[in-house]
Amino acid sequence: MAKIKTAKGKLVRKFGENIFGNPKYDRLLTRKPYAPGQHGQGRRSKLSNYGIQLQEKQKIKFMYGLLEKQFRLNFQKADKMKGETGTNMLQLLECRLDNVVYRLGFAPSRPSGRQLVSHKHFLVNNKVVNIPSFIVKPGDVIEVRSKSKKMDIILESMRRIKGDMDLPWLGLDKAKMRGTFTAVPDRDEMQLTVNEQLVVELYSK
Repeated sequence: MAKIKTAKGKLVRKFGENIFGNPKYDRLLTRKPYAPGQHGQGRRSKLSNYGIQLQEKQKIKFMYGLLEKQFRLNFQKADKMKGETGTNMLQLLECRLDNVVYRLGFAPSRPSGRQLVSHKHFLVNNKVVNIPSFIVKPGDVIEVRSKSKKMDIILESMRRIKGDMDLPWLGLDKAKMRGTFTAVPDRDEMQLTVNEQLVVELYSK
């Protein structure tokens, strides 16, 4: 599991966005809507084009909890696929099991989803999968294991789900704690406020 040494709260304030998904960081940004550090409330320094590209890469990398080598390998794989490299990169990240668990509402954040997957709390097509980077395919069924269905973290996360899934590429049966990955999402279905083209430009240098 990738270890983020910088405090997550500082990263959230640095990017000005709750990149980890946990509701507590929304509250932090409401309380402190400025960069961390002694001069955080002053004017933000203007970044160069390279600085902007690098920051966007870091944002996406931290958002999905990848180390530098993992992120680069993901990008290289996306670059070899047909279509737009940036979209391919995000699709590969969205298809990760830890992300799908988070997107279905079984975990309050991607890091929590990663930990729950690692601890064998989920089945994929009735088989235990404990690899967070496992790529989920269209038609795959993701389900909370019977012995894990009473875990507080999963129950509390699912209580936050109001109404039907707002992601058309996922289906959810809340009563059975079971989700279906119906399709690889299109770019406009991911609900991400990132600029993946900046990463493509960064790696093209």
